[in-house]
Amino acid sequence: MGFDTFLSNPQAIASVKAMLAAGSVPGALLFTGPDGVGKKTLALAMAKALNCERRKDDYCGDCRSCRKSDEMTALTLEDLARRRAMKDAARRAEGLAYFDVQLIEPLTRFILTEQIRQMRSVAYTKPFELRHRVFIVDQAQAIHWQAADLLLKVLEEPPDSSRFILVCANPHELRSTVRSRCQRVPFQPASDAVIEQLLRTEKKIPTSHLKLALRMVSGSIAAAKNFDLEEFQARRKPWIGFLNAVAAQGDRTFAPSDWKLLFDSTKALADDRSNLEATLRLGYALLSDLLRFLADEPDAIRNLDLTPRLEVWSGQLGLAGIDRLKNGLDSAYRLQTRNVNQQLAWDAVAAGMVIQRE
Repeated sequence: MGFDTFLSNPQAIASVKAMLAAGSVPGALLFTGPDGVGKKTLALAMAKALNCERRKDDYCGDCRSCRKSDEMTALTLEDLARRRAMKDAARRAEGLAYFDVQLIEPLTRFILTEQIRQMRSVAYTKPFELRHRVFIVDQAQAIHWQAADLLLKVLEEPPDSSRFILVCANPHELRSTVRSRCQRVPFQPASDAVIEQLLRTEKKIPTSHLKLALRMVSGSIAAAKNFDLEEFQARRKPWIGFLNAVAAQGDRTFAPSDWKLLFDSTKALADDRSNLEATLRLGYALLSDLLRFLADEPDAIRNLDLTPRLEVWSGQLGLAGIDRLKNGLDSAYRLQTRNVNQQLAWDAVAAGMVIQRE
């Protein structure tokens, strides 16, 4: 138990341990780097280490304080899930009660002003049960602009008994004044060796598909742990049908049967309505591969098993067609955030690709 259980980012772990050993953990930290590489996990571990009764630069996981930290984190996650499930979004921040170890995440599209106001209020009180209060603000880029000033004020003069850890993939999505008040701890993608071992042992990915899986998870521990080869192939299949329909028809005018194939593919894309973001991520990954073919960078292709098809599609679409597809995916995402019917959104993308080409 402890930091030695982490699979990647030894430099970030060494930086955290050095702060703890020296007793010089700053009031505000900023964990930045790609998604799925352990930023939030390390932040939660650091909260335990700050309060551990047995170790100075690590955590034991067994003492009363470590167990209490885990309990508080579990209760926080339950509360977040309950609040997100509320139909009335305006009431999700009502009655907030923060623990000594508190995870703060978006309740809607944003981390709401009341969440930051409550954090600031609690931060200036003495911890209830632990030595230090630790507030972990995950997806800090989602803090509502009206709450940014409240956050800034508490970061300027953090209380001695409280620590703030902001977690954000891209630090430049935060205000420069917020960034300047935090000590940054950068994270990197996990090495191929670490990811390959995980995919082999935990996910049982066959050797024939191992390179594909490595490319698709892109150094993300979380993505590797969640990677399911059959699910990935099933989710990608509608995209293959879509690209065949819009790109592989050549320059000829669409016949009625072509339109049927096209709209059958958009129907398949819209079927999994609860996972639009996952569907879009696959689309953007294919889009990137098409661009890499045009840029003569075949070694950077992620969908390796589709290499022959990607070559054909990129040649048929050209740069203008790929640009239209990118704009169409952006539009599909924006329409979804406005609760527009997904089927209509995908149909619009498809029609736009064909009509503009003709």
